Amino acid sequence: MAKLLIAIGLLLVAVGLVWLAGEKLGLGRLPGDIVIEREGTRIYIPLATSLIVSVVLSLVLWFLTR
Repeated sequence: MAKLLIAIGLLLVAVGLVWLAGEKLGLGRLPGDIVIEREGTRIYIPLATSLIVSVVLSLVLWFLTR
């Protein structure tokens, strides 16, 4: 159980670092991302960011499996 918790913690740290790097590169505020702001409510739908992340992850996994 301890090894699993350590692995999950390391994974969360890695995701956090990638997230920070992505924000500095402009991910999260791309032209295809939809933001709806109303009184007291904010809805964010990251369409373009999701597509770019999906393509990059697909390419990385494709290269790793070759």
